[in-house]
Amino acid sequence: MSKPRIGFVGIGIMGAPMVRRLMAQGWSVSVWNLEPERYAEVPGATVLDSPAAVRATSDIVIFCVLHGDAVEQCCFGPHGMARAASGATLLIDTSTINPDTTLVLAERLKKETGMGWVDAPISGGPVAAGDGALTIMMGGADDDVARATTVLTDLATNLTHIGALSAGQTAKIINQAIVGIGYVMMGETLALAEAAGIDAARLPGALAGGMADSTVLRRIYPQQQARDYLPPRSYARQLDKDLKNVMTFVKAHNLELPLLAKAVERYHAFAADNEMVDGAAVARLYEKPKS
Repeated sequence: MSKPRIGFVGIGIMGAPMVRRLMAQGWSVSVWNLEPERYAEVPGATVLDSPAAVRATSDIVIFCVLHGDAVEQCCFGPHGMARAASGATLLIDTSTINPDTTLVLAERLKKETGMGWVDAPISGGPVAAGDGALTIMMGGADDDVARATTVLTDLATNLTHIGALSAGQTAKIINQAIVGIGYVMMGETLALAEAAGIDAARLPGALAGGMADSTVLRRIYPQQQARDYLPPRSYARQLDKDLKNVMTFVKAHNLELPLLAKAVERYHAFAADNEMVDGAAVARLYEKPKS
């Protein structure tokens, strides 16, 4: 039995390695991206001129775009998927957007096109995307999730159906709250280690297996310690956007979370003038000016 045809919208830092991974696993992939220069990142993919064209020539469409406005535009804009008379019957949205936005857009897309929707935000970074080792949190109806799983299995080593539609985005909000605090905390940890005069590069190994061990300590702290920010593994604007969603979610639930609020404040201060810089470079906030 042949595999479904995949359409992919959004060839960014995460989308490009995801497309390459799918093609390496034998999937036929058609793509569209707002900036055409990104097509060079996915040789072998079929390039189309709009999200509508992607839907028309696919069975399943995957989105990996920046924010909710981009998702809405790719669904309902002048050249959005809803403009196609027929085609794909399922959208898998791996973007990170507000859960309420997911519910509104999914209901509209179902009404206008009959397409199902699975929210499946991703975590793990571009290397994991290329290796098929992402963490993916899915929300949606059982039948839609079962269809999505046939594709996402080739992109993820941790794939969880966590609940109804929008539950994946809720889980991603919690994930990004942890990540945002972690990025800022690693910057402060590095400042403390260097000020204390220990061999800061050896700290992750020294703490491995203990209670302080974590992915951010093993991956983000060494990057910060080495000042290894080029080329960017992710852009500060992406995490900053996610953290704004986090705080909107916190306020909607009438919670007071001062630790998270302070970390978000610090990250906003960094991202304001560094949108296209690697997100881990928030550690620069803690570097003393050179005399």
